[in-house]
Amino acid sequence: MKVLMFGWEFPPHISGGLGTACDGLTRGLAKHQVKVLFVMPSASGDEDQSAVRIINASDVAAFQNREEARELIEKVQFLKVTSNLIPYLGPDEFTEQVDLEREKEWNEFRISFGQKFKFSGKYGSNLMEEVMRYSLVASAIARQNQFDVIHAHDWLTYMAGIAAKRVSGKPLVVHVHATEFDRSGENINKQVYDLEKRGMEAADRVIAVSNLTRNIVINNYHIDPSKVFTVHNAVDFSTVENREITKGVPEKIVTFLGRITFQKGPEYFIEAAYKVLQKIKDVRFVMAGSGDLFNRSVRRVAKLGISSHFHFTGFLRGEDVKNMFAYSDVYVMPSVSEPFGISPLEAMKANVPTIISKQSGVAEVLDHAIKVDFWDVNALADAIYGLLTYPALSAMTVRCGLEEVNALKWDNAAMKVKQIYESLKEEKS
Repeated sequence: MKVLMFGWEFPPHISGGLGTACDGLTRGLAKHQVKVLFVMPSASGDEDQSAVRIINASDVAAFQNREEARELIEKVQFLKVTSNLIPYLGPDEFTEQVDLEREKEWNEFRISFGQKFKFSGKYGSNLMEEVMRYSLVASAIARQNQFDVIHAHDWLTYMAGIAAKRVSGKPLVVHVHATEFDRSGENINKQVYDLEKRGMEAADRVIAVSNLTRNIVINNYHIDPSKVFTVHNAVDFSTVENREITKGVPEKIVTFLGRITFQKGPEYFIEAAYKVLQKIKDVRFVMAGSGDLFNRSVRRVAKLGISSHFHFTGFLRGEDVKNMFAYSDVYVMPSVSEPFGISPLEAMKANVPTIISKQSGVAEVLDHAIKVDFWDVNALADAIYGLLTYPALSAMTVRCGLEEVNALKWDNAAMKVKQIYESLKEEKS
């Protein structure tokens, strides 16, 4: 079986858990004899291709000739961010207007034969433009390759998945790693929500990374429950090893590692740190990450007067992340809404006792992480205090947690995904 897979990032070029999840899943699929063509907007050439073949969208022309462009306009009209719904037009006038719009599209596209778009692959101010151009290139890639199923990860690639489906006629799976409700709460970006909904509606199957996310997909996006399946994430432990590291400070270390954004709940970590420091002083708190709430978090720490016990590292990756886990005595993930959350699994594998919010998908598969409501700062502070001051509690959490996470393998998640692929092939046959 061969899969055409679209993803916005892939290790070592990642900004969060999405790229890590794509890597783990593709490795698991390879062990189950599934070949993956992985399309990313901007590949650097240093990606590990032992389990996948990387296609760099920046190296692919959207279309080479008049026939390809005509086919694109006929089949992938959704790429235009406009509407043909014009009030007060009769049927004949409406048809004429649509033809004029289609000719306008043709005039815009025809000067671009052989043109290659250079994608940044980042999350900058022109992100929407890159998302739409990426879908243009996706249709070309779908014409040039043979595959059985299309798999698109998160909203950035849903339009690419739809384009590939319309050109090839192959079934589409969209993988929901997070929703706009996770990222923004109730103040959602309507444009992103619309793209997410369109992708889910066009998909033949929707994979959610947790039951929490599945419920959001069904209730907030009104997707047919019969086509939405939960496949929990896992974690790749092949490169994890026990590290002996000298801290350089005598105090115990409590770590928050993630984007410093609304979704991850950094303010609750800070408030809990303040409460813990009222009881014990031989502890330091580390916030490792970056994000739009970074400056506000720094100001809050200063206002609370705990700067001497609080450290901001900025964004960490690779070896620095592993070292940070090795330094840590407690790991905390106080997310407001976390579709899954791979970092607690990594912490537990590194023998770090872990506290997670009940509002996270990973809480569905962990019994030996301490769980608190994200908003309950007192409960969070109590949990941190307990793990720091009661060695038996910490040791039990580490021992049982390690056994638990060892059972969460990408091979198992990949087998469930392969079964979803196979169900689509059976429907087509």
